[in-house]
Amino acid sequence: MKAGAQRNGGGDARELTGRTVFVCLVGFFAVVAAANAVMIRAAVSTFGGLETESSYQAGLVFAREEAQARSQDALHWRVDARFSALRDGETRLVVDANDAAGRPLRGLTAAARLVHPADQRADRAIALHETRPGEFAGAAAVAAGQWELVLELTRDGGRVFRSRNRVRLH
Repeated sequence: MKAGAQRNGGGDARELTGRTVFVCLVGFFAVVAAANAVMIRAAVSTFGGLETESSYQAGLVFAREEAQARSQDALHWRVDARFSALRDGETRLVVDANDAAGRPLRGLTAAARLVHPADQRADRAIALHETRPGEFAGAAAVAAGQWELVLELTRDGGRVFRSRNRVRLH
């Protein structure tokens, strides 16, 4: 046996060269980069969350909303909403709006939105029309699950009532 030679158990041993290490290293990082590219593309194309462009503007809106909530609470209105399933697969929403004495509110316009808690692309507006004084109704195709019901009542173009409640549709 020559000096420096080793027995390898009957097979030819492959020599580990710098080139082999370099190719393996580049291959490993290429696979990691490809996996990251796929994951980034999936994350960006499916993002349906919310963004705030300006926290300052959001703060100003919050202050206005807080003042409107205080004036709304002072009215002691009772606004109730109920859902029912229609035969064509749509969901019907009926909203009853009464003042503090229980009388139907008149001269209002109502708007409703079902806001998906995780994906704003799934949000649905429900067109409401007044069926009698203080009662508004509308229907929309909405998937079952948890939603945020946003109700707004306006008079002469100004919002006088707003509520946001978690609801579960079946």
